[in-house]
Amino acid sequence: MRARNRQPLPVDPASIDTVVLTHAHLDHSGYLPLLVKNGFAGRVICTAGTQSLCGLLLPDSGYLLEADARYANRRGFSKHNPALPLYTKADAQRSLKSITPAPFGERIPVSDDCSIRFRYAGHILGAATIDMIADGKRIVFSGDLGRYGDPLMFDPEPVPEADYLLVESTYGDRFHPDIAPQQALESIIERTVNRGGSVIIPSFAIGRAQTLLYHIEGIRRRGRLPDVPVYLDSPMAINATELFCQHPDDHRLSAAQCRDAWDNVIYTREVEESKQLDTIPGPKIIISASGMVTGGRILHRLKRYAPDHRSSIVMAGFQAGGTRGASLLNGAEEIKIHGDYVPVRAEVVALDMLSAHADQHELLRWLGGFKAPPKECFVVHGEAESADRFRLKIAEQLGWSARVPEHLERVELA
Repeated sequence: MRARNRQPLPVDPASIDTVVLTHAHLDHSGYLPLLVKNGFAGRVICTAGTQSLCGLLLPDSGYLLEADARYANRRGFSKHNPALPLYTKADAQRSLKSITPAPFGERIPVSDDCSIRFRYAGHILGAATIDMIADGKRIVFSGDLGRYGDPLMFDPEPVPEADYLLVESTYGDRFHPDIAPQQALESIIERTVNRGGSVIIPSFAIGRAQTLLYHIEGIRRRGRLPDVPVYLDSPMAINATELFCQHPDDHRLSAAQCRDAWDNVIYTREVEESKQLDTIPGPKIIISASGMVTGGRILHRLKRYAPDHRSSIVMAGFQAGGTRGASLLNGAEEIKIHGDYVPVRAEVVALDMLSAHADQHELLRWLGGFKAPPKECFVVHGEAESADRFRLKIAEQLGWSARVPEHLERVELA
């Protein structure tokens, strides 16, 4: 996957007129700086919430890529000499100038024969599905679909029709546990604190961190949270939390609920404050990025707390194959961090019900909103097994023509 990021696109970036984003998560927006670096000079259309989050995510991503390269060069553990970032913070900041925000619910012209409409997808702040009419054909992109009944985000909005559909399949082969997330999180915190350990939660800075704070505050309000400090150890998550309250039309929370959910948290913005978390005695709760343990401050927290048998590591969402997060979930006895192997003695717990991704039931529920089957349903954005199982489920349950396209496959829409 890393090598693929550095391969040239099958099309010249300079030949692209417009990029349309469903949402800001890096697996959807993170190539923008590289597009601009390689000649893309068009515009990027997304919702206002997505634009705001990209303003946090992309420069931070470039900064972390540069920092990781510097650290690798200093420690000499990279296979490359010198290690180079995929793109820089300056590249990312340049790419932000290309973004044009657009509202939900209105049809937006893209070119003479193309227009789009954003609908709520749930998932995270600003996330949208894309209803595109191009050359007389209606093509719908699901982006990442959120959960129904999520306490923060709106339900995924139904789409009435499509000639062709691209639907995600991240959780296409599984179901979220029917357990209240606050109850599960409360249980983990209680038993970890009782044995004198700390609760370490690798978290996506956008969406997941805010949901976790909301549930922790809910546990506190019910008088069930032990008297331990709660730290948000991610400058980007801190900024995203503040942005959440600046887009009140994109979520369910009132201004008061926004304020209350974030009030009883200690923010560690500065590097030195973050480092002190490894030396402060006693149990604590630390939410730190990144969510799949691929980089960022969480690596330093795990170097300190993963070897501690009293502590817990809470995996609060999907972990892509090949990531450290997936290794932890699969029972790894050690993980490699900064060139060294770190033993894992802490309790590792999966909280899939906290995922911001719709599971198979919820994906099918969203597909049920179409009044007629599309001519073709392309199942994308999932691990190979998950995508194929969901393709089969669509064919069997809905009777639709569905298939999983291959990497770099070109399809002509008749």
